[in-house]
Parts: sequence; structure tokens; C-alpha cells
Amino acid sequence: MTWTKVPRTYQLGVRNKDGLFYKFTGFREQDVSNLTSFIQKYIGVMPEEKQLSVSGRNWGEVDIDGNMLTFLVGSKQAFEVSLADVSQAQLQGKTDVYLEFHVDDTTGANEKDSLMDLSFHVPNSNTQFLGDENHPPAQVMLEKIMAMADVGASGEGAVVTFDGIAVLTPRGRYSVELHFSFFRLQGQATDFKIQYSSIVRLFVLPKSNQPHTLVVVTLDPPIRKGNTLYPHIVIQFETDTVVERDLEISEELLATKYKDRLTASYKDLIPEVFSKILRGLCGAKITRPSTFRSCQDGYAVKSSLKAEDGVLYPLEKAFFFLPKPPTLIPYDEIMYVEFERHGAGGSSVSSHYFDLLVKLRSEQEHLFRNIQRNEYHNLFDFMSGKGLKIMNLGDGQATSGVAAALQHDDDEAVDPHLERIRNLAGGEESDEEDEDFVAEKDDGGSPTDDSGEEESDASESGDDKEKLVKKDSAKGVTATKKSSAKRKPKDGEEEGSKKRKQKKKKDPNAPKRAMSGFMHFSNAERENIKKSNPGMAFTDVGRALGEKWKKMTAEEKEPYESMAQADTKRYKEAMADYKSGTVNVGSSEDTE
Repeated sequence: MTWTKVPRTYQLGVRNKDGLFYKFTGFREQDVSNLTSFIQKYIGVMPEEKQLSVSGRNWGEVDIDGNMLTFLVGSKQAFEVSLADVSQAQLQGKTDVYLEFHVDDTTGANEKDSLMDLSFHVPNSNTQFLGDENHPPAQVMLEKIMAMADVGASGEGAVVTFDGIAVLTPRGRYSVELHFSFFRLQGQATDFKIQYSSIVRLFVLPKSNQPHTLVVVTLDPPIRKGNTLYPHIVIQFETDTVVERDLEISEELLATKYKDRLTASYKDLIPEVFSKILRGLCGAKITRPSTFRSCQDGYAVKSSLKAEDGVLYPLEKAFFFLPKPPTLIPYDEIMYVEFERHGAGGSSVSSHYFDLLVKLRSEQEHLFRNIQRNEYHNLFDFMSGKGLKIMNLGDGQATSGVAAALQHDDDEAVDPHLERIRNLAGGEESDEEDEDFVAEKDDGGSPTDDSGEEESDASESGDDKEKLVKKDSAKGVTATKKSSAKRKPKDGEEEGSKKRKQKKKKDPNAPKRAMSGFMHFSNAERENIKKSNPGMAFTDVGRALGEKWKKMTAEEKEPYESMAQADTKRYKEAMADYKSGTVNVGSSEDTE
């Protein structure tokens, strides 16, 4: 037993008869004498005082005693390391011994400095480790270290390797190596080594209507990349790919340590092979999709969280949003959930979607947006079955407002992003109605100069107008009213009441409005997208065009922007001629 004065405290070292060395730190100065008397009386050993070298020299002697390697300068200890922490040991040249230590890339290990590797230069003239020309002193030292170091199968190579795997978080393409005590993600720029003791659960979740399956490795503590923490590693596999893998493992280990956990070879779908081997090595449990089914018979519903699009999996014990940011919400941490109307104003687009607010007991909130309306019943029934508190129930006003918009099943898919692009572009494909406008009495319904520039293919229904007239007459109001609601036109709508001014008909002789650079780009690329993706829905084509436009550089956009500028110039000149009466606008019957 030994006493060592270390910064701010004392350390007690205990070596047993098997050569293993244990260190206990945190003793006060007054504890040293009391414990020394106790040890001497009841154990019969007199603890020695160990001196530390503070000279800073890096040459001296190496003492290998049991599982501890001590570097001595003179007779004082400069440092010591546990050989049980050595993961690899090798000879570099004929005189250098290189040691690599077990490393964990989780934040628990990163909270303190970690020893990565260590190299000793052992000259051939060394007398401590005697050798010869064929067996130099460095080789003798290496053999003594190997006898106590934890250099086993993990140092020899991986049990199995999966190359070129797409990892969504942390994003990149990695080679995934599964070892006996850890797994490694090796990328071109980054490398993560994660001990199996940090894995708390595995998730195998197929994507709805897509040929991919997500395998999520949940860690505690998480790994760190820069200032970003990653508690979940999200790996994406092709669902239908069949692979065959033989494990680099001895029959003895399969029959003993990994009995009933691993087999010598696997042949199955790649997400199944990967998850089964990883489960056998780390012992973590696998969670698969629950009994929940979406309206498309999938395991999740499309939604967005913090402006990121993804899917929300209602699992047996938690919500899981993937892929970015991966968010796991256990049901027992939820205070309540609440269905909310999507957006404001009750537009035709927002009526197809709703939001789901999840309030946690910690007062934190998660708002999942843009969930399709036809998923309402499935989510409501599932959450009711799990006993989650739904705030809309028992609140008459809230229920009537939300339920009224969600009770009707409507499979028509509307893309809000595409609708917004159409409106901003002002193209002929827009099927939304402009804001309703009721002229004041002294206005006489005369259109402004710019009214002729607006296009609308929609007219209001007679029922809507009658309701508006009745409401105004009951209040005795004929003043101006603007409606913030926008709705889609219906076929066969009746002409509105004459008590309210109709919108001005579009003049066929009016100049065609200028198109933006994006609209010129869309007209040029739409057919190419359709040819590359036969059967793609119209909304998906618009979304693909928008994504492609965003990724283009300024140089690539320049031809289309030039076309837009020329088109704008053409429109302004034509509009000036149109307003000055240079262009023949037809008879008065045609123009109201």
C-alpha cells in the first residue's frame, strides 16, 4: 500500500497478490495518519510514501508491475497508466513501442482530458529489457505489456463491417465497424468510437411509402461533434437490400459468451442483419413500430418540427420524430397534447392540415406542424388508447373550432409551399381567390388602375354572399369589409347577389403579367422532371423544382433572371400603352 500527495488531496494505492493495482483518491491530510495506523494494526502492512517527479524529464526507466506501467525519473514516479486501458500495442521500427488506449467519443469521456496514445523509445543499448539482434529490447518490453494489456479481438479487427452507410445524424457517409466492446463510424473527415456501454436502446423503424428503413442508436451520454450533441445516431438503410455477412469470431466465443445472441453468419435484409448483430454485441433492446397505422397504412405521419420536415412515429411508449432533429418524447413525460388549427384565417390550404402541440411536465413544448387532416382520427384514437390527456376535450369552444375542421376526411393533398410559390409568381396556374373586397357607397364599384392586373379564376358562391348580406342588413352596416380568408373555387357556383359588386372581368386584351426567374426556370425544367420521374404527382414536381432552384448558384440562375428582367420591361411598356389607350381594348360591353 502507498500514499501519494496529488493536487489538492491524497491518494491511497492498494496492490493485491494477483498484481492488480487500485487507487483511491480524495483523502484529507488528517485522514492519512488515522488510516495508516488502522492499516498497520489490522492488515499488518506499513503504507509507503511515494514521491512524484516534477522535473519534467521524459527519459528514465519503465517499471511494469502487475497491470500498472510506471515511468520513473530517478527513483521518483513521473506518471503511471493502467495496462487494462491499452487497446492496441505494436512495435514501430525496431526501437519504438506504441500504445493506443481505449477511447469513448461520448460526452461523458469528453468532460475530461483523455490519454489517446503513448510512445516509448527503447534504444538497443537498454539494459533493463535485455535482448539481442533478433529480439531487441523494445520487443521484450512489448511482450511484457501485451501480457497485461486488454489487447484482444478488438485490436485484431472488427467483427463485421458495413461500408458506405448513409448516416443522417451526424450527417455523412460512414464505414460502420462493429467490434466486441465498441463500434466505430469512420468517415472521410470524422471518426467516432462509441463504447457499447453508452447504448441504451435500438430502434428499427421503416419509412412510410419509401424504400428505406431507419435504425436509430440511442446513446447516454451522447456523442459530440463540435458544439453539437448527438444523443441519437440515425442510420438509413435500403429496406429491400439483402446482404450476407460472416462474423470474425471464434467458435469458442460463440458457444460461450455469445451463445443464443449471435450466429456465425447472417443472410437477411440489411437493416435486420445490422440491428441483430449490434444487439447481440451490446445487449441493448430493439424497439419496432407500434400498432399505430396512418391513413396510408404506414407507421408514421408526415409533419415538421422546428422548420425541419420529417415523420412522427407514435410508438408504444413514446413519440419519436425523425430524422432531424431526432426527438424522443416518452409518454410518461407528457402533461397533455392539444390539436390546433394550422395557420390562421381558415384558408383552403390550412384547412387540409393541423398542428399537434405536446406539452411536457418540464414545461417544454414541442409543436408538430403540417399534419394532414385525414390523420386526425388515427392519431386521436391512438393517443386516447394510451391514456394521454387531450386538452381539446372538455373545452367546447376549442373542440368545436378544431373538430369542425378535422372531422371531414379529405384525401386531397395540398402543398402549402407550392401554393405560396404560385401566389407569389402570379402565374396562370394559381387557383386561389384574391381577398374579397366590398366597395363603399361613394366608390360606385369603380376599379382602380391596378385592378386590371389581378387575375382570378374564382367567383364567390351565392350561399356565401347571402349570408354576408343578411349579416350586414341585420347590423345595418354597408361599410367596407375585407375577408382575410382565401378559399378554392367550386365547380357550378352561382353568380352572387347583385347587392354586392362583382369582381371586374379580366380584359383579354390586357398585357400578360411578367413572370419571375423561377417561373421561367419551372417552364424550362418541368418536362425534364416528369421524364426523370414518371408518375410523379403535380405537387411533388413543384416541390422538386423549388428544391432544385434553391440549390442553384447565382451564375446558374442568371439566364432565367435575365429573362425575367426582359419580361418585366416588356410588361411595363405594354401596360403603359394599354393605360394610355394605344391598344384597342374592345367595346364597352366587353369591359363592363
